[in-house]
Parts: sequence; C-alpha cells; structure tokens
Amino acid sequence: MQKENIKTKIIVQNLFSLGSDKKKDKTGFTFIDLFAGIGGTRIGFEKAGGECVFTSEWDKYCQETYKANFGEVPYGDITKIKEYEIPNFDVLVAGFPCQPFSSIGKREGFMHTTQGTLFYDVLRIINHKKNKAFLLENVPGLLTHDNGNTFKIILDSLKEAGYKVFSKVLDASNFGVPQKRKRIYIVGFRKDLFEGEDFVFPEGNNKQSFINEHLEDNALGYSISKHLQKSYLFKKDDGRPIIVDKNSKIQTKTLVSTYHKIQRLTGTFVKDGETGIRLLTENECKAIMGFPKDFIIPVSRTQMYRQMGNSVVVPVIEAVAREIENKLKL
Repeated sequence: MQKENIKTKIIVQNLFSLGSDKKKDKTGFTFIDLFAGIGGTRIGFEKAGGECVFTSEWDKYCQETYKANFGEVPYGDITKIKEYEIPNFDVLVAGFPCQPFSSIGKREGFMHTTQGTLFYDVLRIINHKKNKAFLLENVPGLLTHDNGNTFKIILDSLKEAGYKVFSKVLDASNFGVPQKRKRIYIVGFRKDLFEGEDFVFPEGNNKQSFINEHLEDNALGYSISKHLQKSYLFKKDDGRPIIVDKNSKIQTKTLVSTYHKIQRLTGTFVKDGETGIRLLTENECKAIMGFPKDFIIPVSRTQMYRQMGNSVVVPVIEAVAREIENKLKL
C-alpha cells in the first residue's frame, strides 16, 4: 500500500511540476524531509519559502504528532523506500542517526563503505536524484566519532557524489532561543550549480533569549515529588541540578530526549508547581526548541519530551535554509 501511495504521488508531481532542475513559475524551492521527527525541519524550511514534497519518519508517535500539525502521515522506514519512488525535489534535508561505518577501503567505493547505515540511504537518494542541494544535521560528537573516521567518510562520500560540501557547528543560543544546543550542520551544493568558493553559515540573529522570559506560573501536573527531591535531586550539595525561576536570566542546558527521567546532572527544573519543583511544561519546551505556541502535541507527556529532545531548533534550521535558498538563486 505504501508503494502504491508513493507511485501515485510521483504521478501527480510529474503532472504538475516542471522538475527540480527547471525554472519554476513561482519563487521558492522544493525539499524532502528525511528522519523528519515531528516536523521541526519542515517548519524551518517552509518559513524560508520551501515546499515539502515528501517526508519519511518511521516512529509511530512522531507520525501522530506530524499528522496533527501538517495533515499528512509521513512515509515509513526509509530503508524500504526506493530512491526512484521519491518525487523530484531541490533540497534534501535529513537529521540522520549516526551509526558505525565499515572499515573497508576506498577501492570498494563509499556506497559500499556506508552500507548498513542510515546515512547510506541518504547517499543513495542523493546519488540517484542529483538534487541541487542538501542539509544534514547531527550531534557534534559526529566530528570525533571513530577518531574522526566517520565524519571523513561522510564528507568524502558526498564529495564523490558530485557536491561541494561545507560544515559548521552552530549553537542554538545564538538564534533567539533560551537553550545552549550545539549541532553540526553539513550543507552541500551540486558542483555544476555552485558559484563561488564558500558557503557562509549564519552566525545568529542577534537576539538573546533567556528561560525566565518563557516560564509559566502555577503550572500544574509537572511536579517532582518531595521524596524524589530529597532522596535524589538534592542528595548532594553540589549545585546540581539547575533550578530556574522568573529571576533566572540564563539559557538552559541542552534539552535531551530522556528529560522525563529527571536526571539531576543534566536537567533544568523549575521552582514552581504543587511541590515547589517541577519539570518544564509543554509550552516551555516549545520555546526552548523554537516551535510556535500553537504547535499541537497529541501524544503523552513522556513522548512529548522525547520528541522535543530529539527535534531540531526551528530558528536555526530556518536561518540555514534561507542561506541555502540565497545561494540557489545566484
């Protein structure tokens, strides 16, 4: 059934589109969103003028949130979707998971080297579609994974596919959200379309935001029990965890997908609620990740924290997407 749906989408796309390499009647560009999560990347690219023509996300809870906000269910496991079944597009976007790569030498080819990883599926689509550009996002640890070998394979593979490739670590705290969150962004342009020697990543938007600006008052239902506070959170007098209130002009630590497990060393908690200390609320998490307030979260609170912690920071994606669009216009 999924294959039939994809083929139907291709037929419609081919009837009404002039193709990714032909001039469009309207401004803007098309993109596909792989490992889409709950759609943070889509929001950022749509704000930059892009049109999403295909999405893939296998997690059923993320699919539920995605449908609630975009009116469509992403296609599932990308490893089971053939590259020729995907509609034409201009920009590929993917926040792919990092997995160990093969140590097989170059003579086997990079497609072989990356086989068995999810990056392989990104690469096979790029090699088949020869799209204009791409944006890949990952944790900064990718740079040092396997002593830097993984990152080298990724860059070499993309260059071998015919792209000019650039990368940089950006911190979300420079883009108007109250969170310190570093991620590596890899941008590539097809060599025959790229003009100039460099791609300039955005440095930020000159807006600083702090968590106290976004805290809600008397938030109910997020409290941490007195027993857990005494036996775990404050079992040591070491300044941990970080507790914030309306006077806290700071940016939080990185929101992680396991935030709901109340980890004292990595978590940021709020002085509020029924027991005096509570978790961040849904709206506070949205603010930290740069999502609009009206973004719908139809899943459980545990899934909400997982989804937000695994997501991208929307303003960062939007800023990079605008720079990609500007480069494509040249």
